[in-house]
This record gives sequence, C-alpha cells and structure tokens, in this order.
Amino acid sequence: MRNTQKLLKLCNQRNALIVPGAPNAFFARIIEDLGFEAIYVTGAGIANMQLGMPDLGLTTVSEISNTVANIADVVDLPIIVDADTGFGNALNVIRTIKTLERSGASGIQLEDQVFPKKCGHFDGKKVIPTSEMVQKIHAAVDTRYDNDLQIIARTDAVVSEGLNSAIERAQAYIEAGADITFVEAPSSEEELARIANELEAPQIANIVHGGKTPDLGRAKLAEFGFSLILYANAALQAALKASNEVLLTLKKSGNLSEVTEKLASFDERQKVVKKPEWDNLETKYIFDEESFL
Repeated sequence: MRNTQKLLKLCNQRNALIVPGAPNAFFARIIEDLGFEAIYVTGAGIANMQLGMPDLGLTTVSEISNTVANIADVVDLPIIVDADTGFGNALNVIRTIKTLERSGASGIQLEDQVFPKKCGHFDGKKVIPTSEMVQKIHAAVDTRYDNDLQIIARTDAVVSEGLNSAIERAQAYIEAGADITFVEAPSSEEELARIANELEAPQIANIVHGGKTPDLGRAKLAEFGFSLILYANAALQAALKASNEVLLTLKKSGNLSEVTEKLASFDERQKVVKKPEWDNLETKYIFDEESFL
C-alpha cells in the first residue's frame, strides 16, 4: 500500500490519530521508532530549527522539499507537509505541489493567509478572499499526480473573521476539492466540537503548547470526530527546554556530571540513525584490499 493510501485510510477512520511534527530527518526517525503512524513536516519547526528564525513565511519551497526528501529517505510513514500558502498564487501552488509530491509527501497542507504568512497562533494574521483560495485548491487538485495525495486546506479566518466565517470558508474549500480541512486556532471546546460536527470532510486539530487551542486529549477529539491531531512542535519545544538546561549546567559547572540523566547515551544516538545497518552495508560493499591479497 502506498503511503498516500495509508494516509487516506487513517483519515477516514476519524479516530483522532496523533501526528507529531518533525523539522528534520532525525526527529522523523524518533517518531517512527516510537510507533507513530504518520509524520507532520512542520514549517514552523523548519524555520525555527534550520534557519533560527520565527514562523513568518521566511522559508522557501526548496528548503521544505529538501527536508521532506531527507525524511522520506529514512522513514516509511505517510508524510504530511506544511506548505504554508503554497508560496504565492495559484501558479506557485502548481510548482509547490509538483515539488513536494516528488519529494515524498503523502499530504500537502495549504493555508488561506496572505503571503507571507504568520504562525497560526500569532496575532495579526490576514486572509485572502475565499474565491482566491478556491482557485489555489483547484490548482492543487488538478496538479497532483497521485489522486490519493491528500490536499489539506487550512483556514486562518477564526481570529480575524470569526468561527462562522472560518467554517463557511472550509466548506467552500471542500466543495473545491480539498480532501481534508483544518480550521486553525479555535479557542474552546465548543468551537472544536462545532468544526467537527458541521464539516463533513476529515478534520485536523492543531495543538500547540502555549497556543490558542486547548489540549482536550485524543479521546475527546476522537469523540468529536477529528481525523488527525497535530502536535507540530512538541518535540522541538522539548528539545529546546532540555538543551537550555543541559547547556546552562555545562556552562556553570564545566562538565555534564549533573545532567547525565537528561542525555541520551552514545549507543542510543547511534541506534536512532541506524548505524548498525550502515555497518552491515560497509561490511558488504566496501572494498578490502587485504582480503584480495
């Protein structure tokens, strides 16, 4: 079964599947090793961890596609890709879809913010007209090579236009051909329930620690009927906190003896990157001159 088909099947179950975010291939390896069934390539994570910049539309499609390709090389899971606004208008969306599908995406998320966009949990977001976003969705659907590639339409209209408008936008995007919709930044349990109840297509909830949407837990969101729950930057935030603590201790004490319990072992690190498999490949393929003497 292709990964696009796996993602389609998972979405149709409407069981609030938890999908952690990965800003790079290392985190993707961890997600797969822990038994998760899909990966979210987070645009915010790439901006923060690879560029050291905020999520303000500063990444490019080339940077995103390179990350997707690196992840697809090392895991065998459906990959959902945050493609921001598609990096421009409907013509840019065409190139974005082609590029990311070729890199290994199983689902591609497009949002209706004005380009350049902002993080969905920032204030001051602006959205494009619904009719313009509909055309971008048409372009995405018409461009995909694999009809099972999931086109995910996100609306950021809750903050600027209210929930009613956001749901109306999401419905228009479904009618335009979006396979999944994603109403970003609802701020209450009641709003989450309305989204899942009023939109017939599979739905995504995005939980950001410290963000606008309450973390109700998988059981409650499954009860509402959500298909996927993104924890896009949980690993990033955990790594940031742990790194600060370990490095601050190192700076103060001059060694790691006080924080060894917070560090993965050398062998654990090699296991994540599958070094034993590479050792076997080296034994199999590397020319050993002495063996031919």
